[in-house]
Amino acid sequence: MKLMANIRRDLKFAAGLRRLLQRIKPIQLDSPDLVCDDFEEAVDRFGDNVAIEDDHRTLTYRELDALANRFGHWAQSRRLHRGDVVALMMLNRAEYLAAWIGFSKVGVATALINTNLTGHALAHCLEISRASQIITDDECWHQVEEARPFVNRNLMLWVIDLKDEAEADNRRGLDKPLRGGSSVRPNRSIRAGLTNRDTALYIYTSGTTGLPKAARMPHSRARTYMRAFAGATASTASDRIFNALPLYHSTGGLVGVGPALLNGGRLILRRKFSATTFWPDVKASGATIFVYIGELCRYLINCPEHPDERDHKLRLAFGNGLRPDVWEVFQQRFAIPEILEFYGSTEGNVSLFNFDGKPGAIGRVPNFVKNRINIRLVRFDIETQEPMRGPDGFCQLTGPGEAGEAIGMIGNDIQHNFSGYADKAASEKKILTDVFQRGDRWFRTGDLMRRDSDGYYYFVDRIGDTYRWKGENISTTEVEQRLSEAPGVQEVVSYGVPVPDQDGKAGMVALIVEGRFSARAFAEWVDAELPPYARPIFVRLLKNAETTGTFKYRKGDLVEEGYDPSRVAARLYVRGGKAGYTKLTAEGFATIMRGDVRL
Repeated sequence: MKLMANIRRDLKFAAGLRRLLQRIKPIQLDSPDLVCDDFEEAVDRFGDNVAIEDDHRTLTYRELDALANRFGHWAQSRRLHRGDVVALMMLNRAEYLAAWIGFSKVGVATALINTNLTGHALAHCLEISRASQIITDDECWHQVEEARPFVNRNLMLWVIDLKDEAEADNRRGLDKPLRGGSSVRPNRSIRAGLTNRDTALYIYTSGTTGLPKAARMPHSRARTYMRAFAGATASTASDRIFNALPLYHSTGGLVGVGPALLNGGRLILRRKFSATTFWPDVKASGATIFVYIGELCRYLINCPEHPDERDHKLRLAFGNGLRPDVWEVFQQRFAIPEILEFYGSTEGNVSLFNFDGKPGAIGRVPNFVKNRINIRLVRFDIETQEPMRGPDGFCQLTGPGEAGEAIGMIGNDIQHNFSGYADKAASEKKILTDVFQRGDRWFRTGDLMRRDSDGYYYFVDRIGDTYRWKGENISTTEVEQRLSEAPGVQEVVSYGVPVPDQDGKAGMVALIVEGRFSARAFAEWVDAELPPYARPIFVRLLKNAETTGTFKYRKGDLVEEGYDPSRVAARLYVRGGKAGYTKLTAEGFATIMRGDVRL
């Protein structure tokens, strides 16, 4: 019986891998066929099919293409050329995809800006994008205006749905210019000389330290994301893919788009995720597939039962970050026939697929293909935060069940290419050299994983101080930098702490303050300086600097003590209440540990 089960498992893996490889095989780094060409090919095949159904309207493939063409011609009217960048910051809607596809038709790259960002963090992302033209919507343009003083270049805002009275010299409505533009495809000669090595998108990632970094997405990588999942999901023109993830992330904006728009299916695009309306919407839309991140799934299982939660047409859920303790509950409760979990990073060259749906595994590499899949696990020293090397100076592979850092060999082809960040120095920090032989170069994922004897990979943790919360990576360095300037704060230590029944770790800060601590003033500063997902949930007050000791060592102690009032001989606060933070009592701690509150 076990032998037959293993055969079935291997056959399923082989079938999934074959579909994926067939779709990405045509991609060559020096090819002139770009991501917009893939989309235009689908338009020519499925022109009358519905391409996008968003909260505002429904567009066929031809109509979406016409809208993309208008964006391309608009870029030309602004004298934007090859190598120029437009920043895009808006909530999910058809115009979002039409914009960056249209810009790619004329050789212009697009920087996808996180809509949760405000203040200095937003200004930083706009600054490093090098964009002077920013396209946004009526719900996001205020954030850009508030960040404008911190950007060292002139910014021209173009706003969809902008009221006439809100126009200014450096802020204009975009609706009229688009309607007046040509819907004819820009001549392909405009992008002559461009190859898959050229940049299509910039997608921002927190990285391991500091402010967000702009991961460079060449056409090769954008095409690989979209085509790989168009194959891996086995989607067809009859499928309807439900996508409520933000389009500024690679999972929502590429992984969740390719299976629909490259195969003639319908992309059901929602402005943002809502747990309360999710199942009625999935049912009413006739969705057959939906794309997830783990946090979304956890939210759904924590919701009360809904009569529509099993009354749907879903055949597949695919995404990443589905926790082992959530997986089976989620699949059984909501009657999801199949789950496709994957692992990958926006900027990296390491990817995994769990084609046979083993709960908890982020992917599998069977022995018969282990030399063809670009991933190795090397032993890692927690103290030095570096891979361990043997007497010969080379890194050491982990054994079954042993945690190690995942790395991928860097080479000059689609499988091994590492495009890095806009910042070359940041890119170099992700490269490990002389790994198994002199002169070789490997991409460091920054993730600890373990592999079992059957070839399944499991995520262990992020290396360093970065922690994940609400589907976002939070840099403790960035939090410390911003909060150290808060009124009355003399010193701040930022870290993540585990919370029962929560996805990832909640943010916590230990503060040394001057005088009396004002919860209200601190909360106001936090809200002004940090995006929602990076705002600390817990606050601990320290009496003096000596209590931190050696910074790294003391941070470990702080993480271990957590937010338990019985272990912490200091005042503790939790996010909430009229003042923004309220004192954490033993009763409040017990409530959190029981999972009775949602943080």
